[in-house]
Amino acid sequence: MAKNLVQFLIEEQRRNPTDDDLTGLLDDIVIACKKIAYNVNKGGLIGVLGSAGSENVQGETQKKLDVITNDIFIEACEWSGHYAALASEEMDDVHPIPAQYPKGKYLVSFDPLDGSSNIDVNISVGTIFSILRCPKGVTTPTAEDFLQPGTRQICAGYALYGPATMMVLTTGNGVNGFTLDNGVGEFFLTHPNMTVPVDTQEFAINASNQRFWEAPVQRYIDECVKGKSPGGREKNFNMRWVASMVAEVHRILVRGGIFMYPFDTKEAGKAGKLRLLYEANPMSFIIEQAGGLASTGRGRIMELKPTGLHQRVPVILGSKNEVERVVSYHKGT
Repeated sequence: MAKNLVQFLIEEQRRNPTDDDLTGLLDDIVIACKKIAYNVNKGGLIGVLGSAGSENVQGETQKKLDVITNDIFIEACEWSGHYAALASEEMDDVHPIPAQYPKGKYLVSFDPLDGSSNIDVNISVGTIFSILRCPKGVTTPTAEDFLQPGTRQICAGYALYGPATMMVLTTGNGVNGFTLDNGVGEFFLTHPNMTVPVDTQEFAINASNQRFWEAPVQRYIDECVKGKSPGGREKNFNMRWVASMVAEVHRILVRGGIFMYPFDTKEAGKAGKLRLLYEANPMSFIIEQAGGLASTGRGRIMELKPTGLHQRVPVILGSKNEVERVVSYHKGT
């Protein structure tokens, strides 16, 4: 029978004893994701669909499940003694560990419900997380302690709530996927050593923003759309767009592709759409560990030094040869 997630993590920990709390700190997240999966699955049956009537720090309207899943994640992680502080896309500032609980040596950043705009129409959503070491000597972490480049992540992953609930993660030794068996309440290894094909014939982008894109992205998408026609590529492409980063990245891990939320001029002053700490860095870590690439178009995402908890960046990630082509177009302008 396939290994369960706990067995897998214990073996990973034996190979890398530096992070001796790996199994415990990820077990907290696994518990949170199981509870989130339950709430997502029940949906309208337990009255959790629709708007919460509030906005998050980015000024976006929150769904009821945005608030509920954020609370679930915090409650699962704050008491165990594995974490020094938490940071969420849904909160203005870091969440300190309450005084009654012990503190650990790790920091976790998370998006509790990625793609939540899809929840009311029953399309796949997910949870994204990123784990860093708390700087030595820091006993009360602040936002500044979370502002580490993505290269310092020790673990990143996501849970996908679709036809099956999956957990996909990396600890820096490749990417593995686990499927939740609801009958026994355990995640089992079903997708070992996931890799991104170097070539693809699929791209994912919000084409309604085309008029706001920079010239390199305009050129790339125009070529893909033309395919084998004059002025196009040596092959035809298909376009996919789910509006859930977890679903987009999972498809790329399974069958290849390129996902793009590039810089655009739609909203003045915004450097990008996706959040560096909660979305771009963890997904870049996963994609790179699976053999793909992740770039802003002008540089490697994981080498960026964050400037704020809710910093946004352009994201271009997926199959190596296609990402390299888009980057080369940026370099040529």
